Amino acid sequence: MLHIKPLRFCMVLLALAATACGPQYDENADFTLKGDISIDGSSTVYPITEAVAEEYRYVAPNVRTTIGVSGSGGGFKKFSRGEIDISNASRSIKENEAAAAHENGLDFIELSVAYDGLTIVVNPENTWAKDITVAELKKLWEPAAQNKITRWSQVRPEWPDRPIRLYGAGVESGTYDYFTEAIVGKSHASRGDYTASEDDNVLVQGVAGDINALGFFGYAYYEENKDKLKAIPVDDEDDSNGAGPIFPTLQTIKDGTYAPLSRALFLYVNSEAVKKPQVVRFMDFYFENAAQLSQEVGFIPLPEEKYKEEYQKFRQFAAKHTGKAVSTDKTDTAKTANQ
Repeated sequence: MLHIKPLRFCMVLLALAATACGPQYDENADFTLKGDISIDGSSTVYPITEAVAEEYRYVAPNVRTTIGVSGSGGGFKKFSRGEIDISNASRSIKENEAAAAHENGLDFIELSVAYDGLTIVVNPENTWAKDITVAELKKLWEPAAQNKITRWSQVRPEWPDRPIRLYGAGVESGTYDYFTEAIVGKSHASRGDYTASEDDNVLVQGVAGDINALGFFGYAYYEENKDKLKAIPVDDEDDSNGAGPIFPTLQTIKDGTYAPLSRALFLYVNSEAVKKPQVVRFMDFYFENAAQLSQEVGFIPLPEEKYKEEYQKFRQFAAKHTGKAVSTDKTDTAKTANQ
């Protein structure tokens, strides 16, 4: 789990004090909102949605929000069957996943919530890998590398003749899809002889405990664990976006110079979910606070105008499927949805 940042830390202190002085809620808390919100999907997007959900409970204390982590693919399976209201996703929905949702009578909307950069990490005791090229990453991760490219010296001759152990996203993860497409050139194509997990914390622990390891996962998990990991810059060998190896940072991810591993992160909401007042209110709250909370947990916020644009899309989607306008005023949204 990510460490609690200042805003959320204050909320946690208030919650801990509740046994002595009673629970502390937002001054505009709506005690009439009740019910459940079910969310699943990407482990990368999870920290943002978890942060929002933690704060939302002070606004809607009688709403229970559950968040699972089954990877973008696992989330879309549940989402397409109507088993969850919202799907966290680190990639766009695939044609077959969208078709499954439509077959089950579900419409849906894709909403961008933040930017992320896939970060290549090694153990801090690794003194030789100071950078890596996209071509070298492809050589290391492509299907043909399985059981063949097994030593550091095979990737770059001047690197030591030591075993290389790989850690990366599981095949149900949107991170896996994005990485394979960006690096190998084809989504879902990679060697299979690596330690895979949909839980990025497992990958962090693996690389942190193995001097011969190399792994990849979202920038937020690197930021949260940079005391026990070392990020290495990536050179796409295309000087049009900046010469030489480039480190992932808030700025290089936001401006796209950290290529080709910068990406957008998404939420998907279905047409049945927007009929639930607690979900409508949650989405209202999400877009009010996504910029601040996404940055607090290590992601790169969208421009302010982009958040407004995405929320306007959500308003139109909700109106289409409920026949009710969705106010942008946080005290009015739930009332409107309940009408």
